[in-house]
Amino acid sequence: MTQSNCSRREFLGLSAAAAGASFAAKPMVSLPRNLMLAPEAVPASERVRFGMIGVGMQGNWLLSESIKLPGVECAAACDLYDGRHTLAREIVRADLPVTRRYQALLDDKSIDCIVAAVPDHWHKQVVVDAVSAGKDIYCEKPMSHTPADGVAMVDATKKTGRIVQIGSQRVSSQICAKAKELIAQGTLGDLMLVEGWLGRNDPTGAWQYPPPPDLSPRNLDWDTWQGTVPKRAFDPNIFARWRCWKEYGTGVAGDLLVHLISGMMFMLGINEPPKQASAVGGIRRWKDGRNMPDVHAVVYYFGELPVYMRLNLGTEMPEAYRIQGSKGVLDVTGSTLSLTPQTGKDSYPSYYTGSYPRAMREAYLEKWHQENDPKPGQAAAMPETMSFSGPDFDDVRPHLWTFFEAVRTRKPVIEDAVFGHNAALACHMANESYFRKSAVSWDEASKTIR
Repeated sequence: MTQSNCSRREFLGLSAAAAGASFAAKPMVSLPRNLMLAPEAVPASERVRFGMIGVGMQGNWLLSESIKLPGVECAAACDLYDGRHTLAREIVRADLPVTRRYQALLDDKSIDCIVAAVPDHWHKQVVVDAVSAGKDIYCEKPMSHTPADGVAMVDATKKTGRIVQIGSQRVSSQICAKAKELIAQGTLGDLMLVEGWLGRNDPTGAWQYPPPPDLSPRNLDWDTWQGTVPKRAFDPNIFARWRCWKEYGTGVAGDLLVHLISGMMFMLGINEPPKQASAVGGIRRWKDGRNMPDVHAVVYYFGELPVYMRLNLGTEMPEAYRIQGSKGVLDVTGSTLSLTPQTGKDSYPSYYTGSYPRAMREAYLEKWHQENDPKPGQAAAMPETMSFSGPDFDDVRPHLWTFFEAVRTRKPVIEDAVFGHNAALACHMANESYFRKSAVSWDEASKTIR
């Protein structure tokens, strides 16, 4: 397991054991065959050329996966740390053009689109600059660093008509797509409550990444990296572990909660921010100078639907959802889902009638059994749990494929700027509630959190 994909592999945990009788797990379809073609199988005239902005932990993975896709090639790469220029060339080719200035990629007319994996506080500027330069862009999650950034990004996308896809890959998960299908069919009945959770229990999972040993102001443009944030003296740990500080990142909400939120929105067909959020949490284990919580639990109202999400960097838990409805429970993990139907009816006479006088109670029991007992020759109904299993693969590649195909065909993507903005708002509301120690709501008129 490599460092760059460990967080995604956590999403491939096993589902809880199903209760009641169960059908054999039904296999899901594997990757589309056109994703398995050799990249060179597509004529040069039909290839999509992209520029890579940010070749860090996530960026090097996106770069590596993108160039494996048929008809996709990397034209240039940008990073403020020169060591990642070397890395980009190691991944793509020895003569790959590299630069510290991402504007050079935007000015290059031979580049069709951008894949960006930069710290959260740079998302808005890179996306707005890219679409304004006529480039489509795949931007890592969460879409924005602040609600105001998200509003500006949506406005710029609508104004330019460019394609923006946000990199929360659950919307490209086959398992989530199957769950979406079942929910849309009314299999769960009326939705009652949605829960989601994910936990880690190791230093790397808590972002205590080791900075590159050679990192210095000589090979890193530290001032530019800080952007509009109040300037600080060069600090390798801030560069490597920026998620720990709200000045640069969005904490566990923007790193992990956004995956749970995006997947839930996709499965339930929601594309709006929550009405209200109330959070608790704290810095319970990683007392390393960070100012973002390492334990974060949030209760939302999405419309009238209660949603409870919990994240923990001090206790390991596989990423999972439990979607509860009047007709059953749907448990969803990265590669399996389990549907346990429920009748919603009494299985036995009501024990409340124990408070009746004897004659009244016996009359009730006789009537109940007449109406509910199986008729002669009929078997008693047995609830059956249905389970589905998918292939053990990461959903990053199909998510990238969706983006590059949209660049080719101009077909809209699911996780566009509006979807990404709404998912990010749920994360910003979680953080605002945590820091304010009170419930918060989204005010659409003023486009602010209150």
